[in-house]
Amino acid sequence: MALPYVLSRPLALPVVAAPLFISSVPELVIAQCQAGVVGSFPALNARPASLLTDWLDRIAEENAAYAQTHPDATVAPYAVNQIVHRSNDRLEHDMNVIIEHRVPIVITSLGARPEINDAVHSYGGIVLHDVISNEFARKAIDKGADGIIAVAAGAGGHAGTQSPLALLREIREWFDGPLLLSGAIAHGRSILAALAAGADFAYIGSAFLSTTEAKAVPAYKQMIVDSTAKDIVYSNLFTGVHGNYLRGSIEAAGLDPDNLHQSDPSAMDFGAGSAMKEAKAWRDVWGSGQGIGAIKESLTVAQLVARLKVQYDEARQSLAATVLAHELDSVS
Repeated sequence: MALPYVLSRPLALPVVAAPLFISSVPELVIAQCQAGVVGSFPALNARPASLLTDWLDRIAEENAAYAQTHPDATVAPYAVNQIVHRSNDRLEHDMNVIIEHRVPIVITSLGARPEINDAVHSYGGIVLHDVISNEFARKAIDKGADGIIAVAAGAGGHAGTQSPLALLREIREWFDGPLLLSGAIAHGRSILAALAAGADFAYIGSAFLSTTEAKAVPAYKQMIVDSTAKDIVYSNLFTGVHGNYLRGSIEAAGLDPDNLHQSDPSAMDFGAGSAMKEAKAWRDVWGSGQGIGAIKESLTVAQLVARLKVQYDEARQSLAATVLAHELDSVS
């Protein structure tokens, strides 16, 4: 199946930037789009709710102005993440703003709802739904989502436990539409590996946390740079949903990362009060994926994307050379 038009346009890299709670703000999204990768942010980051209109206006206007003054540049589309869990009491308001602004890509999380998909389709937008299993992927497509984000083991923030190779293969057995892979991708070689395994795009979050434009405190950015996969802890204590967090931030919050109790998932709530509680959790205990060992310094978004592209191009050339060598060996 061909990709939808909005995802078939040229990009600097086959990358969609994941929406980062608190850290994804217009400055980050605009920089991502202007660097040639799809930028995104959670609607709930715009607080109060009235700010969402201003954010969408700014992103659209600045990207359009940049494209006009840089006709040879690759300016990517943007996406907005919606928590569609029924306790999100901003959902109706935020969807009305999204429809009014004709947001090209909507990323839905924590529930697949046909009425949300229909609303986005009404103006020609597409919906990508994030899942942690093949079963959830089937449900999302059955309810009208256009594409799937496979959130595999090692992804930052809320994440699953399945191997990316296993999860992608199971989904690709029946689904030939847009498929993105999330999970420990912070190097250009990993982007190529995601495509080789069956994904259309890499879904990258943690690598952008350390960038200049991300709204993360300096200590968070430095911890991303200083940490590796061994410093990631998987727990559902902080939000009721399992996710990956930086060990150092858990220790700084006065907790033992090796002895965290389990939260009750049934208590999960995304109402206004809970959103503020979750914001505090993410402010004090920092999410991150296992791929951060590849992040050695804090860069601008443009510098990070340029570095990823160099790594990606080198990996493609290396793979082509390896394949050619094997072919020559087979006929010699």
